[in-house]
Amino acid sequence: MRNYLLLTPGPLSTSETVRNAMLQDWCTWDKDYNEGVVTAIRSELLQIAGLGDEYTTVLLQGSGTYSVEATLSCCVGPQDKLLIFANGAYGNRMADIARYHKLDHTLVSLKETEQITVDIVRQSLAAHPDTTHLAVVHCETTTGIINPIEDIAEVLRGSGITFIVDAMSSFGGIPIDIAGLGIDFLVSSSNKCIQGVPGFGLIIAKRTALAACEGISRSLSLDIYDQWKEMEQGHGKWRFTSPTHVVRAFFQALKELREEGGIEARHRRYEENHRILVQGMREIGFTTLLPDAVQSPIITSFLYPEQTFVFADFYEELKQRGFVIYPGKISEAPTFRIGNIGDVFPDDFRRLVDAIADIRR
Repeated sequence: MRNYLLLTPGPLSTSETVRNAMLQDWCTWDKDYNEGVVTAIRSELLQIAGLGDEYTTVLLQGSGTYSVEATLSCCVGPQDKLLIFANGAYGNRMADIARYHKLDHTLVSLKETEQITVDIVRQSLAAHPDTTHLAVVHCETTTGIINPIEDIAEVLRGSGITFIVDAMSSFGGIPIDIAGLGIDFLVSSSNKCIQGVPGFGLIIAKRTALAACEGISRSLSLDIYDQWKEMEQGHGKWRFTSPTHVVRAFFQALKELREEGGIEARHRRYEENHRILVQGMREIGFTTLLPDAVQSPIITSFLYPEQTFVFADFYEELKQRGFVIYPGKISEAPTFRIGNIGDVFPDDFRRLVDAIADIRR
């Protein structure tokens, strides 16, 4: 039984079958777990991404930020130069990580409602010709803005620059041609569009790029190269205790993604969720923060309808009706956010819109 629907960008609402998958205990040394679950997950991630042997996967304990930090601190060497683009909290968090690890980096900081464009990337690369690594967030859930990684990839093509994409809130819910775009490292999490539960992050990496990370990591537990080697040699074995229940739930979530029709089908559902939400909210009198052209189907920001609007009261009213949403996260306007991802469907958003209309009467 659900206490409410989580209309948030992760953790998000999961299916009953995903939750039930955590009722069984697993041994981290047993081949039924390491080969039957972990190795199967690593292989399945490559399959749903349309990737071959050129790529590999690493699973790492912790939240998605752990895996972003692990990737940056392991692939950016002492002689390298990292260029980070940020138009929200998660791009800025990559810069925080770089500062903590004393990585040689430059942060290009944009407004939270400003998309990272090709011109901005070109100008920044021209100003920093010694760049060796470039990092960007695909879907910035601070606002819901989508950054054009396809266009950025074209700018980088043939440059030799390592391309790092934080696809935390998009992988599994928006088709990404990882190989075609030449992405070297793509980072996501178990509790996003694959619709698992929180507990580990995942890195999809070019084998050659990951192999070059040997000996670079500034951390023992965040060393994705060593984690990868252990998983390769140990047939799915993690270096340190793995979150077994979470991993088994993710295995089930991947099965349900296949049954839905893969990433393309899930993307269509998320887009329909978003369409119904936006259309209904506009009819009620709400305005979206972002123009439609730069809006992702992952999470949607809405402006407060009037100065006297009290989000805390609105939140509680919705919670009593079975829906939990997110407060705003930007500094330039009062907003709140509604996530469109997870085990939620168009009828759920029709009910949500009806509930909001009732509250606003």
